[in-house]
Amino acid sequence: MRNISDIIEGYLKSILEKEQDGMAEIKRSEVAEKFQCVPSQINYVIKTRFTTERGYMVESKRGGGGYIRIVRVRPHSRIDLIEQIVEGLDGGSTQAMAEDIIRRLIDEDVLTEREANMMHAAVHRMTLMSQLPERDLLRSRIMQAMLSALKYEAAGGEAKNQGGSAEG
Repeated sequence: MRNISDIIEGYLKSILEKEQDGMAEIKRSEVAEKFQCVPSQINYVIKTRFTTERGYMVESKRGGGGYIRIVRVRPHSRIDLIEQIVEGLDGGSTQAMAEDIIRRLIDEDVLTEREANMMHAAVHRMTLMSQLPERDLLRSRIMQAMLSALKYEAAGGEAKNQGGSAEG
């Protein structure tokens, strides 16, 4: 059975899918009332499930007329997505960040399930077996190396697609 966080996440994602521009504005209190939970539960879901690593940008305005705006960030290409992620890994990567990035790469059809499983195994804390903060830095360097390999593969595929359409 799904928990309340999963249900709220699904609800918010369904709102985003309905919007043409990939942006939704919600009132925390209204969503909390709908699911008969405390407003902090809505905060928790947004903070943990709508992260930059998962491809979202969140803005909030507090006060009586306040809202929470969730924007789904869509890259122009696979290369843009990979470059954005690599740039975000410069400061290190926690286990949770790595899992979110891998999930996003699956969602954006950049990784297959098999590739994702291999990447996850390579950057898991039990594989790295070193102390913090070195472990997070090592994890980010490994992910950056893997993503760089994917980037060059994607660049070759995109060049072929462009070449094929020009000849078409």
